[in-house]
Amino acid sequence: MIDPAALPALHASHGGIWLREGSRTMGVAKGQAIARTAETPTLLLNAPLTGQRLGYPDLNGLDLLELWAFVHPARFLVPTPKGLAEALDLPQPAQEGDIPALLQMAARALLDRLDSPEWKEREGGWTAAQALHRLRWPWSPLVAPRISRPAEAERWLFSKLPEWEEAAPRPAPRTVAMEEEAVLARLDSLTGPSAEPRPGQRAYAAAAMEAFRPRSHRDQPNMLLAEAGTGIGKTLGYLAPASLWAAQAQGTVWISTYTKALQRQLDRESLRLFPDPATAARRVVVRKGRENYLCLLNLEDALQGGFAGRAAILAQLVARWAAFSKDGDMVGGDLPGWLAILFRRNGSTALTDRRGECIYAGCPHYRKCFIERSARASAEADIVIANHALVMINAARGRETGQRPQRIVFDEGHHLFDAADSTFSVALSGQEAIELRRWVMGPEGGSRGRRRGLAARLSDLASYDEEGGEAIRTAVEAARALPADDWLKRIVAGEPFGPLEELLATVRGTVFARAADSGEADAGYGLETELAEPDGPLVEAAQEAAIALDALLKPLVRLSKRLEAVLEDAPDWLDGAARARIEGAIGSLGWRRDLISAWLALLARIGGPADPDFVDWMTVDRVEGREYDIGLHRHWLDPTRPLAEAVLQPAQGVIVTSATLKGGGDWSNAEARSGVTHLPHSAERFEAASPFDYPDRAEVLIVTDIKRGDIAAMSGAYARLIEASGGGTLGLFTAIRRLRAVHARIADRLARAGLPLYAQHVDPMDTGTLVDIFRDDPRASLLGTDALRDGVDVPGHSLRLVVMEGVPWSKPTVLHAARRLAGGGSAYDDRLIRARLAQAFGRLIRRAEDKGSFVILSAAMPSRLLSAFPPGTPIRRLTLDEAIIAVSAKMQARDMQDAGLGDRTTLGHQGSEPGMR
Repeated sequence: MIDPAALPALHASHGGIWLREGSRTMGVAKGQAIARTAETPTLLLNAPLTGQRLGYPDLNGLDLLELWAFVHPARFLVPTPKGLAEALDLPQPAQEGDIPALLQMAARALLDRLDSPEWKEREGGWTAAQALHRLRWPWSPLVAPRISRPAEAERWLFSKLPEWEEAAPRPAPRTVAMEEEAVLARLDSLTGPSAEPRPGQRAYAAAAMEAFRPRSHRDQPNMLLAEAGTGIGKTLGYLAPASLWAAQAQGTVWISTYTKALQRQLDRESLRLFPDPATAARRVVVRKGRENYLCLLNLEDALQGGFAGRAAILAQLVARWAAFSKDGDMVGGDLPGWLAILFRRNGSTALTDRRGECIYAGCPHYRKCFIERSARASAEADIVIANHALVMINAARGRETGQRPQRIVFDEGHHLFDAADSTFSVALSGQEAIELRRWVMGPEGGSRGRRRGLAARLSDLASYDEEGGEAIRTAVEAARALPADDWLKRIVAGEPFGPLEELLATVRGTVFARAADSGEADAGYGLETELAEPDGPLVEAAQEAAIALDALLKPLVRLSKRLEAVLEDAPDWLDGAARARIEGAIGSLGWRRDLISAWLALLARIGGPADPDFVDWMTVDRVEGREYDIGLHRHWLDPTRPLAEAVLQPAQGVIVTSATLKGGGDWSNAEARSGVTHLPHSAERFEAASPFDYPDRAEVLIVTDIKRGDIAAMSGAYARLIEASGGGTLGLFTAIRRLRAVHARIADRLARAGLPLYAQHVDPMDTGTLVDIFRDDPRASLLGTDALRDGVDVPGHSLRLVVMEGVPWSKPTVLHAARRLAGGGSAYDDRLIRARLAQAFGRLIRRAEDKGSFVILSAAMPSRLLSAFPPGTPIRRLTLDEAIIAVSAKMQARDMQDAGLGDRTTLGHQGSEPGMR
């Protein structure tokens, strides 16, 4: 067998490049490193990231992350040398030059586990190793010889996965009235006997109980708006009454989040409710959209030759994971977020149901489907952890009516407006239209894969029911009017084909013509313009497109009716599986009918009077000058109106909660952005301020000598501030272009100081992995955009400084301009900015012992926006040099406090700072 220690190992960072051969490690140049990996299989950790550091993105080698995914599928790993050493119980490298030796030790440790009887993930290993060997996986020569052939045939994946079972519909929840003493007793059991008293949490739990009382009004749920500052403990505060009500009423409570990070946190907290993991798995279920889960039929197609090259290797590693996964969630679940990145996302999206082509009971793996199992488990669960979009979509589309949420807790409630805005919007674009064509028609020409059209999915109906078969054939013929493959190339070349492509070509011409007047056409970014004052060609193109869409809608409506009639007639071939498949087809058809109807309503607007409830506009989507989509868009001016009608009013009880629900303003802002203003009665309110000592633990520093748009000065400011804090910095940007420019200027400088820097939209890693790395290394820093402003929970020393490039003003889009006009002009903008500042500041202090600084690089920070920060927080305007001194002092104070020395002396030179002791 090959000894891993005999293989060369390579590590590259912004600080340098090190190559180890035999027992000797040396610094090498980029060209030498690239040539060596091309000549000899070389040990790497995260090949895409290493390749980026070398300026050679096609770098390949023996990636230890791929080996980890084979040996320990569904097991968490921070994909850094430190994380690898901790996971394998190996010595931490003292310096970067020691990392190649660590890679050799880690390879040996992982390969040795294949020989060990303690290897818990042995089942299926031999079968997977043989398949990977045939695919020429680089690790195969080292892996395959170490796994002996099992004496009996392995029970592998499709035979191993458990089947779900049908159950009778759950009875309606009982009507119960909980007592406050019982709710507080449940809270005490969740927090434990050693927990310190939290009066705010107890008051929160008592207030949340009101949402679980029998409904008082026929036309409105019992509704509570609750702003609970960071540190109150709102999660357990609402879980106490929610879990008690679920147990007493035998009903289900839906807890809805906006970020995957909070979903994972809530899933972990479920062990407080049910300490036994098996019980917790039954009583607490995580629900996501279908596109998040592994599709077993797509996986089978990939394993049987549907994928080739690196994508086929990825499919085998995903199959290894699927056999040990908790729930088959590929996005935010126990599939390592870095796995798909190792394969440049080649094939990962094809393993989920992103096109809505599920054939339900017609699938051979239907009884083992992760998606179906999750949906059925949620019907019997006490707690369902979902996201805002799923809750709204299910309500709006009427799917799973027996499971329609009746008791809902919207955590991260400050995002409810944005989630509703996305859910209830309409986009008639080239990408959306071609997906509809593929759904109706299936594969065309030489296209490969498992894609099936209506005729294939409903072939038995077509042969049984003449009218249904005719509707399918008519729909397929009508779908030919939709954009086809290479539609964008034809439009750019001025050769559109069919009425929908003609419409998109006319939209593109209108957008470019209006952009030319404003000078934006040559900037390379996406373009948009109001759908106002359309000219004759646009009106005519819209009418022709509407005729074509109506011709498609009519047979789909007829087909839906025939499917419903088949269910009523119950022919001989309609067994339980066929019934389930037809019910699924009816739901899928309903979704497409609603989509086409919304498109027709949008097209009817062109040339007619404006609808004051909606905002309509046209776009040409571009990235760095490259076009990728063209479309017409319609959003509700106030999306909380359909939210109130479709989601809130049918519910029995609703809690909308957040640490920043009022967004730094008053309750009217919370009511307007949560849908309360569209309900006939007002909601109850609860407010509890954070218990943290912000005057002592935090400060806001507004740097006044960095000129807006000066990238060099901004880069220098970020570098100096990160150096002053010794890392642990979250840098927030409003533009990806500026983020990339700053990262390029400062990454090498910080690496030489031993301060790793990572960045969204730069490093080839998903956001969740970047946050895991940031959390794991107190000297690391992370640059990002909005997703990090709202979705990062990194308590402790790993996050001690937040730096914003400036005031997070809203982008001047058509939609924002319309809402600004309707919402009070600058007052509307101020409400949004205060909410963003409050969310960004909330990343800094996550627990009582945290201490840090919040820096804004803006000389023009308006004083009226400073109410976004907690009362009493010290706020100073100062130069960059003074900010560096302040940040350094804050870090020294924290270090001394951590050492038990207190922090009074270190703050002596800041005596003029208000609120500091």
